[in-house]
Amino acid sequence: MLKAVAEQRGWEHQNHAALFKVISKIVAETGDRDINNQFATANALHQNFYENWGDTKYVLDGLKEVRKLIDRLEPLLET
Repeated sequence: MLKAVAEQRGWEHQNHAALFKVISKIVAETGDRDINNQFATANALHQNFYENWGDTKYVLDGLKEVRKLIDRLEPLLET
């Protein structure tokens, strides 16, 4: 969803550094600081995919936050 918003706006989104910049732009645009926190959770889950340090509860709780992030980003897409 984040990459879709970035693509529509012509923002670079090809690597992690670019995605953090996209999040900063979206937070500045919306004033919604929860987006930043929810993206941090998504990023931690991405890292956990490779390193497998989080238990099941950690992942399930994180996924709830990622769902909230998606719900916040979806309205930013132009139809």
